[in-house]
Amino acid sequence: MKIIVSPSTIPSFNLAAEEYLFRKDEAYFFLYRNDPSVIIGSNQAVVNEVDQDWCIEHEIRIIRRISGGGAVYHDRGNLNYSLLYDKTDAPLSGRFLEPVVAVLQALSIPAEVGKRKDLWLDGRKISGTASHVSLQRELHHGTLLYDSDLGALQKALNAGNRRLIRKATASVPSPVTNIRPYLAEKGAEAPDCNTFLDKFAAALLQHYCEREVMPLPAESLEEIEKLRREKYTQRSWNYRL
Repeated sequence: MKIIVSPSTIPSFNLAAEEYLFRKDEAYFFLYRNDPSVIIGSNQAVVNEVDQDWCIEHEIRIIRRISGGGAVYHDRGNLNYSLLYDKTDAPLSGRFLEPVVAVLQALSIPAEVGKRKDLWLDGRKISGTASHVSLQRELHHGTLLYDSDLGALQKALNAGNRRLIRKATASVPSPVTNIRPYLAEKGAEAPDCNTFLDKFAAALLQHYCEREVMPLPAESLEEIEKLRREKYTQRSWNYRL
């Protein structure tokens, strides 16, 4: 399992990088943080899920991913993780969360897997997940709330319970919380999100018995940037429903 940390916080770049890695034939655990943005599921309608006026006012980009599931809010206070590997015998099971739970528990965070392949801490959700499966490959990813702006999250994802496009997949709201205040309340070390990413990556290395975090391959950057420009920055993709 190659562990890669993105050099960028640009949402369109990181979603393009995920798709690039999904197309390869190696196993990757990809970590990244994004600037404030709303990431919607492949089969969702922006008008159903997002307060577009509020997002425009606060310069929050809305971008569609290739996986299903519901809309999520990203900012630099959360850590996004992606597991990408060849197809297994149970591609839609929740087994992909096992290393994430193991690493969180090693960091004194007793996360538990919920019914919807999400992660919960003290009765509140800290990570929703989504998946995309092809004939040969699996992509599973999640948004891990560490020190995110929960007020902005609520406002960005408040579309007024509209269902203007009924064929689109609807998000399932849940009570959410951040990990950082939980650690502080327990008297544990509660570093900023940059340091938490480093600790998470270090624990991943130990879990997988790997030696070092890898950069994105230098030869991939041009292709990722091309995919970013031609797909993830295009209104025809992001607002297609």
